[in-house]
Amino acid sequence: MRIAAIDDQRPGATGARRLVAKVPEITALFWIIKILTTGMGETFSDFLVSHVNPGLALGGAAIALAVALIAQFRSDRYRLWIYWSAVVMVAIFGTMIADLLDFVVGLPYLVTTVGLSIVLAVILVWWYARERTLSVHSITTPRRERFYWTMVMTTFALGTVAGDLTANRLHLGYLGSIVLFAIAIAVPAAAYRWTALGTVTAFWSAYIITRPLGASITDWLSSSRQDGLGLGTGWISLGATIAIVALLGLLGMRGADPTADFRSDAVRGI
Repeated sequence: MRIAAIDDQRPGATGARRLVAKVPEITALFWIIKILTTGMGETFSDFLVSHVNPGLALGGAAIALAVALIAQFRSDRYRLWIYWSAVVMVAIFGTMIADLLDFVVGLPYLVTTVGLSIVLAVILVWWYARERTLSVHSITTPRRERFYWTMVMTTFALGTVAGDLTANRLHLGYLGSIVLFAIAIAVPAAAYRWTALGTVTAFWSAYIITRPLGASITDWLSSSRQDGLGLGTGWISLGATIAIVALLGLLGMRGADPTADFRSDAVRGI
């Protein structure tokens, strides 16, 4: 799936603002790395809170997330390692926040799932009302980037509780949840391929589902509860991290320039 960029430069606008992509090109590798980061965020968060004081783990993750996002916002364009470092920290911190709502605050999975779904819908409506586009390749201003990362954070938190809801409360287990979310993520991909479903709708639909899918996979591998294989959160986190670094290294060696791709799409008016 490839997301088209939207050129928001209108005839008569004052000055030709340079179009610079702040997100990567959407390719098969993007989806693979995204799923790996969601899974790693799930298991590494669990590993941290079980081996470190939970308050210290949460505070450390919040600081690391802040540093990663500051670097991302200060970057003049998409930088591979900066962008994906921010995604990884969102995955870890988003998992901790979702677990905090469940284990500390005591909110039921269904309540947090519905509540975060409403928050997500509000963000999308507000974003579109202000910018008239939800395309990730139209993120060329600080405000659009703030919308984007708020959206990303919410999808990670929502995906965490949604995965816990299906595995624990709906009694599907981790393997059953994997099957459910694999089918769910195939729906927008198939609709995009064979129907008139728009690229932006297809992207965000799939993006949201990657979180519970990735988390369910790593929970199944690491957990000794339910139908899990019990390989341990530490080992699964390490394996996912190695895979992420290897794939990012591959992308770096390819030397892809999403900015050039974005400008090309914008010129064509896609």
